[in-house]
Amino acid sequence: MEPLAECFRTHGPLVRSYLRRLVPPEEIDDLTQVVFIEVWRSRHRYDPARSLEAWVLGIARKRAVDHLRARRPTVSLEAAGEPAGDDGREESEGVARRDLVRRALSELPDVQREAIALAYYGDLSQREISERLRVPLGTVKARTARGLHRLSTLLEAA
Repeated sequence: MEPLAECFRTHGPLVRSYLRRLVPPEEIDDLTQVVFIEVWRSRHRYDPARSLEAWVLGIARKRAVDHLRARRPTVSLEAAGEPAGDDGREESEGVARRDLVRRALSELPDVQREAIALAYYGDLSQREISERLRVPLGTVKARTARGLHRLSTLLEAA
């Protein structure tokens, strides 16, 4: 089987599930195709030491954001006026929290980070993760629990 077709067969359902949360249902098929075209074109940038699923989902996220931005009409700064809410501290705190979580995730062992990424970013059940990774369900549960515990410890320390 051709490598791109195999990648699509293996990771297509994960990408579709992820995109389902971001774009309208009628646009999922087209965007999935765009994601896998970029996966193929960018294959030389993939680091085999990292999680393939996380790399593919990163591309899917970027393409979904680009897609949504292209659909949204732009507004001039003059027409936009002042931002709603206080002075932007809440939004900047949210960005800081997301960055903190991202950094803490990068400190987890690969198997724990992969299980958590598939569960939370890939929107897969533990059984689906078990099937995808070809490991026992108990192993997935242990990796996820240990990873979340370690993540909690890292976030509390920060």
